[in-house]
Amino acid sequence: MALHFEPEEFAARRDRLMMVMAEQKLDAMLLFAQESMYWLTGYDTFGFCFFQCLVVKSDGSHVLMTRSADLRQARQTSNIENIVIWADRDNANPAADLRELLNDLDLLGKRIGVEYQTHGLTAANGRKLDEQLAAFGQIVDASGLVDKLRVLKSPAEIVYARKAAELGDEALNAALKLIKAGADEGAILAAMQGAIFAGGGDYPANEFIIGSGEDALLCRYKAGRRKLTKNDQLTLEWAGVYRHYHAAAMRTVLTGKASKRHLELYDAAREALEAVEEAMTPASTFGDVFDAHSRVMEAHDLTRHRLNACGYSQGARFTPSWMDMPMFYSGNPERIQPDMTLFAHMIIMDSDSGTAMTLGRTYLTTNGAAQPLSRQPLDLIVK
Repeated sequence: MALHFEPEEFAARRDRLMMVMAEQKLDAMLLFAQESMYWLTGYDTFGFCFFQCLVVKSDGSHVLMTRSADLRQARQTSNIENIVIWADRDNANPAADLRELLNDLDLLGKRIGVEYQTHGLTAANGRKLDEQLAAFGQIVDASGLVDKLRVLKSPAEIVYARKAAELGDEALNAALKLIKAGADEGAILAAMQGAIFAGGGDYPANEFIIGSGEDALLCRYKAGRRKLTKNDQLTLEWAGVYRHYHAAAMRTVLTGKASKRHLELYDAAREALEAVEEAMTPASTFGDVFDAHSRVMEAHDLTRHRLNACGYSQGARFTPSWMDMPMFYSGNPERIQPDMTLFAHMIIMDSDSGTAMTLGRTYLTTNGAAQPLSRQPLDLIVK
């Protein structure tokens, strides 16, 4: 089996889950989030784009229901021993097959938690599931239950997060060798992803963001490439990825000469990031961290040019997003705890002047000050 953690690590995770299930009086959990399955068993696949479910009982035993295409995947990448296949066929209803499995597992009439808040359970499949389980037992929404367990990283997970950050640093180094007037965005992107692959890393859970000129003000990937000009701005958001663990970073790199507005926005972005770092301790909530960011932006008269969130948790994530919860936004009461890996991004998009500036990196929280996982300096980069 291609497991990335020791059996004792998985056993500890199972015991933590069983403890929370007991607290919430759950006889079983239906896990649909690929992140939950990977965390609990090591199961590694993109097959969650189809219906699949890991049934976890309160005694810690589990059964995977999936398609035939993922049978060997589960055997090779996980510690799951009991695998049930639902057959691809016309008018197939795997939710009905799952109901029969739950009945075989003596769960009729029991209290069952369901992970609804996940890309692994589409609205259509969720409706079919509800139809099948309406009279089966007491069904409760247990979304986020495993997510809250995953947010605190074990020593083994922190090793992977650090490795991911190293790969992210290598990706930026590879980009900086190419960035100059006339450089092609496609070559820069290829160099960054290539550096991560060459270092033993993985695909990210979402595409790297790359955009220059007007597109430097975008916060999402889009198709299409251009070449950099003599005085240009290039926004990059990328993540080093190792064993699916992410360490994201964000920079706006300039070519030629920095404009006065770029310098103003950089000063604000750095001041805001430093304020966020200072707030990222167990004395604060996620909302407090956002407030530290927003106070700096307001002081620089940039409130309408900032976003309404400034970061989020990082960890082992799957398509379509490397964003994890909790998130830094106004009023979020979740507390900062030691051993979280958190990405903070300062994003300023001044559409009035067409000026972009971003600055961000991933941190490991401790009992005191947060530690940046990247070794890259925060200086403004002008090529």
